Amino acid sequence: MKILNTILNLILVLLLFVSCKEEKPNVLFIAVDDLRPELSCYGHEKIISPNIDKLASNGLMFVNAYCNVPVCGASRASLLTGMRPTADRFVGYNTWAEKDAPGAVSLPQVFKNNGYYTISNGKVFHHLNDIRESWSEDPWNPAENGGSYLDYQADTNLAILNSGSKRGMPYEAGDVDDDTYNDGVLAKKTINDLKRLKEMGKPFFLAAGFFKPHLPFTAPQKYWDLYSSDKISLPDNYSPPVNSPKAAIHNFGELRSYYGVPPEGPVSDEMAHDLIHGYYACVTYVDAQIGRVLDALDDMGLSDNTIVVLWGDHGWQLGEHSLWCKHANFKTSLNAPLIVKAPGFKETGQTQALVEFIDIFPSLCDLADIELPQQLHGKSFVPLLNNPQKPWKDAVYSRYIWGESIKNQRYLYTEWTDENGVMQGQMIYDHTNDPDENQNIISDVSIRDTVEVLKRKLHQAIESREKYSD
Repeated sequence: MKILNTILNLILVLLLFVSCKEEKPNVLFIAVDDLRPELSCYGHEKIISPNIDKLASNGLMFVNAYCNVPVCGASRASLLTGMRPTADRFVGYNTWAEKDAPGAVSLPQVFKNNGYYTISNGKVFHHLNDIRESWSEDPWNPAENGGSYLDYQADTNLAILNSGSKRGMPYEAGDVDDDTYNDGVLAKKTINDLKRLKEMGKPFFLAAGFFKPHLPFTAPQKYWDLYSSDKISLPDNYSPPVNSPKAAIHNFGELRSYYGVPPEGPVSDEMAHDLIHGYYACVTYVDAQIGRVLDALDDMGLSDNTIVVLWGDHGWQLGEHSLWCKHANFKTSLNAPLIVKAPGFKETGQTQALVEFIDIFPSLCDLADIELPQQLHGKSFVPLLNNPQKPWKDAVYSRYIWGESIKNQRYLYTEWTDENGVMQGQMIYDHTNDPDENQNIISDVSIRDTVEVLKRKLHQAIESREKYSD
């Protein structure tokens, strides 16, 4: 009898071991629209972001994460398919991934095909029903479920840019609670989904796409009150870089579609201060909503087996280089937050390694032990979770319209051509000596060889990208 009991106990232990070993990690996929890496965890003290900072302290923060396209729709389509943009794929804000990359499987779709229950809340793809097969249930948006409809429309419907009409003011401090605006409703829905998913007992891929700090800068008054207006200043480089080519500077049409913004020329200093104030307030507001979700994940006992990835879809100009919005090949548009916390990886802090947003797809598959689809162009950065200082990519690539950029550890080089391939402008910035990109040194003869090397690598990458886009 003792022998039988021993055997049964061994079998039970073995079954428990196998069960634990085969337990699939959940994924909490947090997207934040227009989020700059201007957070305390990134070494900036202006913006109050305790919840994102806490996540960064418990995971790995990527200092040199670069989007592949600095505009909402295209950036998301590229990231969620793991494919690079080309001249005719993933170009503008209105991108549909399923139209630009027919037949491509999305990141959540791969997880769904591997037994995961997948949910989309808020702005994940730019278009709610893009690659509908990605989700186990209908994608959800807060505008139709208790949020502010006007807030949602301003965030997602850019057709008005071509209509000649104006939206409302570009900022608002509402005397309301958090759940009056969309991101509060979104946080509440996401927390309820966590409860449902825990009860289901299936592995899940839960995407929460927060809208702020996208225009309009609407947030409850209490978040505006956290910032003293007299301590908010315009950027030191509130003018185009020296020797910047004409192609580098745009007219920030997205902002000009709002009431009170002049159709051309700079905004008033008063409006500039209010815009910066509103952006800060919106970041702190969305940080609070993200904190609600992360606290719920902890309270439900799900944190230990959940991969959390937080990313901003691209950067944003707050007056730097005389610009507002994104849509540029400057670091302020291309560099965006990326933070990953994964079960089993104890390394925390930050890495200076260069990564691109197309690397997120293979990395999450790698963490969940899911076979990679053939379409992917990125590289899993999971080894960096074990060794953040590990030598990594020597360059990453971004493009916007006809501007093509390559970034290595020191330099950012960009060139613009017209549709016939004729050069329209070049710029290169030394991020070691000029991190704010105030001086285009393309004419500096001392770096002529560096320019040629970067130019050659960029063109090789473009040719390779065009080949595998066929």
